[in-house]
Amino acid sequence: MVALEFEKPIAELEGKILELRNMTSSKDFSISEEISRLETKAEKLKMSTYGKLTAAQKVQVARHPERPHFCDYIKGMITDFTPLAGDRCFGEDDALVGGLGRFNGRSVVVMGQEKGNDTTSRIKHNFGMARPEGYRKAIRLMDMASQFQLPVITLVDTAGAYPGVDAEARGQAEAIAQSIDSCLRLRTPIISVIIGEGGSGGAIAIATADRVYMLEHSIYSVISPEGCASILWRSAQQAEEAAAALKLTAQDLLSLKLIDAIIPEPLGGAHRQKDEAIAMVSQKIEKGLNELSPWDSERLFKRRRQKFLSMGRV
Repeated sequence: MVALEFEKPIAELEGKILELRNMTSSKDFSISEEISRLETKAEKLKMSTYGKLTAAQKVQVARHPERPHFCDYIKGMITDFTPLAGDRCFGEDDALVGGLGRFNGRSVVVMGQEKGNDTTSRIKHNFGMARPEGYRKAIRLMDMASQFQLPVITLVDTAGAYPGVDAEARGQAEAIAQSIDSCLRLRTPIISVIIGEGGSGGAIAIATADRVYMLEHSIYSVISPEGCASILWRSAQQAEEAAAALKLTAQDLLSLKLIDAIIPEPLGGAHRQKDEAIAMVSQKIEKGLNELSPWDSERLFKRRRQKFLSMGRV
């Protein structure tokens, strides 16, 4: 497992525990007491470390390469998933994946950004940064959800919408705005979970939802800390200071009433216990859907619009 800078003391302890376990299996003597002592020490160190993470450290955890991605959640939560491709306008975008499936026996439309987990898949999915056709595909899926009265689940994990010239030439800003509008106009429940990074318009394009949840160590912001530092201080080296100023952690956003709840992560982050993290997300989504069902389409529509219009008002 890749160890982040602040995780190195934990990684060293876990390395010693692994060495001792290998010695136990290869030699005829027991050192179980020492292993037990080190395991207790490692657990306490994880608790103290993850109990006081800075905003910059949470950014690192949210971007951890082994953190579960969209496709992991699909495998763990959705059965009979049928991906749907294309925006019926330009082409297919692999950064934003979506389709139909069953969530705990309930038919749903599900979509989200997929970053990829190795060089080949990251290039294929453009590191989770969607082009306009990705957001137009999202609009098409939401229109279909309204037509067939299906709830929508979105899983957000993107540094932001792709900023390339080709994306801008095809109307990136307009596509994001239309996607936000589609979320607001949706006549069925929509639940969004920030599972890693929630970056700018690329995130809110599919996260304008009845319920917006964040994993404990995920982030959600108008700009990346590096981008903010480059603008304000002309240097990305001030990213740590920018992360603190942006109030991008789940705890900050809950206190500002911009999200609805925080989903706890396994001790040490979702990348350490992927199945457990996915199960926690699944339970929270199920609870949210039960709270919104049975739904009154007109009431959902009005309440969702008022929720976002009231943000930031004194």
